[in-house]
Amino acid sequence: MVRILALDVGEKRIGVAVSDPTETIAGTLTVLQRSKLAADLAAIARLVEAEAAEEVLVGLPITLEGEIGPQAQATLAFVEALRTALAAPVRTWDERFTTAQAQEILRSLGVRGKRQRRRIDATAAAVLLQGYLDSRRAGSLPQADGR
Repeated sequence: MVRILALDVGEKRIGVAVSDPTETIAGTLTVLQRSKLAADLAAIARLVEAEAAEEVLVGLPITLEGEIGPQAQATLAFVEALRTALAAPVRTWDERFTTAQAQEILRSLGVRGKRQRRRIDATAAAVLLQGYLDSRRAGSLPQADGR
């Protein structure tokens, strides 16, 4: 069993979630404000170490048509930088609809407005990670990038 750190990478923020050690439940961890690439990578490396994560999962924003658009290309460039900066394996996972699911979860909990905006990225990362964990348990793990 391993702990997995999941990232929802946006232009301004990175939502972070982590699995429990049994790889059953994903929970929100934090939201990082984007800075320079080196600072972002260092912050993620610190979280990987602090959480004893053995794997990093990054949401890949594939278009609704299943294509790699400009946002996904930018995310893949970030993933390559992460792979260089971290010893842990870095994988991608299709993140379509995770933000919408996260918004619905927060709305159902009565979280709205500024409070929702502060928590949406980490919640989206948790939704992403939970989908990955569920697929992993079911034995059906198609990787977005095959790694």
